[in-house]
Amino acid sequence: MNNEAFHFLKQHIGKEVTQSPSPFMNWLKPKMVSVEEGKLSFEYTIRKEMTNPFGTMHGGVIGAIIDDAIGATLISYGEPHFYVTINNVIDYFASAKENDVIISETAINKKGKTIVNAQCEIWNKDRTKLLAKGYTNLLKTDIK
Repeated sequence: MNNEAFHFLKQHIGKEVTQSPSPFMNWLKPKMVSVEEGKLSFEYTIRKEMTNPFGTMHGGVIGAIIDDAIGATLISYGEPHFYVTINNVIDYFASAKENDVIISETAINKKGKTIVNAQCEIWNKDRTKLLAKGYTNLLKTDIK
């Protein structure tokens, strides 16, 4: 595959993301686990500032991880255009707490000319418990 963006992502496997164009992704501090065209996996350690008053991971942070990880997945295609999220539907199944490690796994289900449908699953570290699953549609913009 002759795709500079794809090769850039592959070079970061095993490393913490610190230089993303997304300041929010830099704040999330994910570690790149795997890269395939249309599929990415990240690992996150839950920090105190990611939790709610009950000490479990805040649902908004889960939603943000899903949105950011899916956005990063589009980079694997080497697509020059920027995409914006149209909707984000999330089902929450279980919780995580401070210092837990979670995994996000994304997949592009359908990449049309202007609309992309994608999903993201959030798992505990050993992938025995599905914490959340999100689906989204993104719109291709004229921004490059």
